[in-house]
Amino acid sequence: MRLNIPVELPKRELEITHSTTQMILGSCFAENIGKRLVACKFPVTLNPFGIIYNPLSIATALDRIIEMKAFTENSPEIVNWGEQWHSMLHHGDFSRCEKNDTLADVNNSLCTDGEKLEKLDLLTLTFGTAYVYRLKESGMVVGNCHKIPGNEFTRTLLTPSEAAEALTPTFERLLKINPQMKILLTVSPIRHIRDGAHGNQVSKAVLMLTIEELRKAFPEKVFYFPAYEIVLDELRDYRFYDEDMIHPSTTAVNYIWECFRSTYFNEETNNIVVQLEEINRALAHRPFDEKSQAHANFKQKLLLKIESVKEKYPFFDFTNELKQCRTQ
Repeated sequence: MRLNIPVELPKRELEITHSTTQMILGSCFAENIGKRLVACKFPVTLNPFGIIYNPLSIATALDRIIEMKAFTENSPEIVNWGEQWHSMLHHGDFSRCEKNDTLADVNNSLCTDGEKLEKLDLLTLTFGTAYVYRLKESGMVVGNCHKIPGNEFTRTLLTPSEAAEALTPTFERLLKINPQMKILLTVSPIRHIRDGAHGNQVSKAVLMLTIEELRKAFPEKVFYFPAYEIVLDELRDYRFYDEDMIHPSTTAVNYIWECFRSTYFNEETNNIVVQLEEINRALAHRPFDEKSQAHANFKQKLLLKIESVKEKYPFFDFTNELKQCRTQ
């Protein structure tokens, strides 16, 4: 008996190994997969502007990284609200009480990441919504509203053409800098329920159509991973969502991760990931009694396992894992 229809995964158009240099930008879903890649020792630059949701803000972030155009005290993107200084292009993770601290953080990230573009193998972008917020005073599309009152913004729904036209010149610039780069696009399965059930579906449809336009424009360079379809079509049940009924549950994220692995990792890479995930799970284990002999034996076995994996794969840095294991 079949209780669902499995989503057809892409054929291995791309292959991701531990030598694949990656940059990942986009919504919360990009964080979920990106953090798993980082935990498994893949060379990943994750969300250099923090979490951002719409295609125009992602395009702006990429253009800024390409140009490495520093933010200054007079940059209109740097604003003060709620006793903090914010960048309207960045997530609140970059907000600070002092203006100079905000500038230092956004510029450090910008310079570091801009230098990586020429050697980047894979750029992964996750779109969350096609709705954008523009500051009324300047018309600037913002990446985050930072709880500034809504009457300071106008909210509009992009068309597929508007989104694709914003990203196309950015992709052209990236591929001119680095002709070997490939671009993987996804749509976040996280519901933007504030848009309403219908509005959320319309927004996701715009993102899907945008991706189709970009795939046609860059047929050998732009690819798609069906994360949205896996959750909405294959895992068609609220038990695969968190209590807020908006974000995918841990089970759903685990399932998407397994689909991602089977699509893009070869056998050797998967074997390495299995060993690294075993180590990560062991490090996350919390004993009933830290002073027990059983826990001492557990830590000793874990140390031996880390040393064994380190010996097989000397290019991995296990400094933090070894320190954590020895000091627990």
